[in-house]
Amino acid sequence: MSPIPFASSARSTLGIEWELALVDKDSGDLRQVAQTILDAVSPDGSQHPNIRQELLLNTVEIVTDVCDTVESAGRDLSRSIELLQTLTDPLRVELMCAGTHPFARWTHQKVTDKQRYATLIDRTQWWGRQMLIYGIHVHVGVEDRSKVLPIANALLTYQGHVQSLSASSPFWGGSDTAYASNRALMFQQLPTAGLPFDFRDWSELEKYVDDMTKVGVIDEFNEVRWDIRPSPHYGTIETRIADGASNLTEVLALAALTQCLVEHFSTMLDQGKELPRLQPWFVQENKWRSARYGMDAILILDEHGNEDLITDDLGRLLTELEPVAARLGCEKELSDVRVILRKGASYQRQRAVARRSGGDLGAVVNHLVNELRAGKPL
Repeated sequence: MSPIPFASSARSTLGIEWELALVDKDSGDLRQVAQTILDAVSPDGSQHPNIRQELLLNTVEIVTDVCDTVESAGRDLSRSIELLQTLTDPLRVELMCAGTHPFARWTHQKVTDKQRYATLIDRTQWWGRQMLIYGIHVHVGVEDRSKVLPIANALLTYQGHVQSLSASSPFWGGSDTAYASNRALMFQQLPTAGLPFDFRDWSELEKYVDDMTKVGVIDEFNEVRWDIRPSPHYGTIETRIADGASNLTEVLALAALTQCLVEHFSTMLDQGKELPRLQPWFVQENKWRSARYGMDAILILDEHGNEDLITDDLGRLLTELEPVAARLGCEKELSDVRVILRKGASYQRQRAVARRSGGDLGAVVNHLVNELRAGKPL
């Protein structure tokens, strides 16, 4: 069995990846200008450290350096946005983010000219071509490999909470899907995406990777795209649950919640405490409920099947995590989760804009663009 080494990483350090759509300032539709922008930020053709290529030519991804605090990660993201806007403004292109674009057609999008993307599309075909979706990935450093799978499994007990808070993809191809996060259910159609398996031991993960490599499903571990996964190369746990957020405030609130949960569970392990777990069928049901109902979801809280409205459980969770946030220096960012509770998640705000504008989804795009420029929910 091939070993999977886990890199050394400082405890609870942080990295954030944020996928951004490029939209036409006049029409609100997607623009295929990612390569123009990437060439401008890195004229020698090398990979820019903080602005990266993605699957589609309507998308760029901004990434932070390894950060000690959520606040410093926010500064990294702000600098990247400012740089991008110096390039996109002259092109009459706006930056926008949501789990999906409200009305763009997947059939009109172009795939980046890279072999790994061509291979993905060749294998996944119709579903792969429909991956017109945007997300946020949060990496949190774990200092001991033996902690990784227990923490990852414990995080699944809050998968639905993060998905509901971030839900921002109610529209698809010009229609309201009636889901809060259409992205969540679309993305899991890819063969290695969706919820992770319930591994108890690192050797089980290594056996999985060996098996999937042997039968040609993957060539390397990073082709596994679970909602929560170890990231051995960086020495982190990576959460890929969240829909794309339309503004920096929400990105950092979701990052703070994730960082605090990982640190909380790591501390529980240090104290010899048992971490929470949910049966895989309960985790799967919570994912569907949060994708469908968002902030109105009633989620399964424990292995006994006790349930509660997500907003009530989030209130208790935020109070429990306040001392953790104080230790990590992210009290403000964690408290901004309450801003989402007060103003509504993005899918709720988008639907409100659509109602006020008589169903005009162009107005929804303008709203999302304005939120990104403002850096907060509007």
